[in-house]
Amino acid sequence: MKGKYSKKTVQIKDKLIGHDQTPFFIAEIGINHNGDMSLCRKMIDVAVEKGCDAVKFQKRTIEIVYSPKELAKPRESVWGATNGDQKRGLEFNEKQYKEIDNYCKEKEIMWFASPWDVESVDFLEKYNVPCYKIASPTITDKNLLEKIKSTGKPIILSTGMSTMEQIDKAVKYLGEDDLVLLHCTSTYPSKDEELDLNVIKTLGDKFDCPVGYSGHEPGIWPSIVAVSLGACVVERHITLGRYLPGSDQAASLEPTELGNLCRTIKRIPTMLGNLEKKVQESEKEIIGKLRKKDTL
Repeated sequence: MKGKYSKKTVQIKDKLIGHDQTPFFIAEIGINHNGDMSLCRKMIDVAVEKGCDAVKFQKRTIEIVYSPKELAKPRESVWGATNGDQKRGLEFNEKQYKEIDNYCKEKEIMWFASPWDVESVDFLEKYNVPCYKIASPTITDKNLLEKIKSTGKPIILSTGMSTMEQIDKAVKYLGEDDLVLLHCTSTYPSKDEELDLNVIKTLGDKFDCPVGYSGHEPGIWPSIVAVSLGACVVERHITLGRYLPGSDQAASLEPTELGNLCRTIKRIPTMLGNLEKKVQESEKEIIGKLRKKDTL
């Protein structure tokens, strides 16, 4: 692997995350389930079928994350006429998370979530999640970082809409052990000129922990490039169809794209090989057939 990427690995359940490991793929269900458990189960099924390593959700305590003024804003949706109606309609309760927990165990795929507030960490601890994801908007929330750190579990930290100074402060606070950094641009969907994929190398040079990529771009090619640059984790939102309602659907992968991306990134380390130029065993017979003169 080119660059100064950390040799550290982070173990999450039976998976090792690191730059000498097969890339780890997180299928972000997020809020694309639209509050529908039947749709959620189908999305888990797709993630399993396409070879993803984990599925991820988002957990909020609505009255803590959003102000009364924000919740009262008009917003027409299938859940009602206000922003609060939509936010509450998208939030799974304890019974539904228990169903997610049982279904993921049945399907043998790990799940975890991004808690957006301290109370949501306590909620998720009931299910003994294997790690925590810190979403880009919460990277500067010291109380939340402290709460997540106190669980002693591995942490995956997204860096969207953050300066290097903010990232540096968060990493120093959390520590570089059992930490995975994800380069991220928090626009939905992201344009090519907003991706700055070379920052993956910048983070790899600066920090002594595995570095990956959380993408919100259309299609799969930027995520493939990210792994070619050294990302050892890829996180992408998934959907059963971008026609479905929801603010994250446009930046999500449909099942065929998901399968193509997951298969491709897991082949990339083999294709990259190492830095030594050598004659392949399979080439030696061809040399005898095609190289007629050897006078140089």
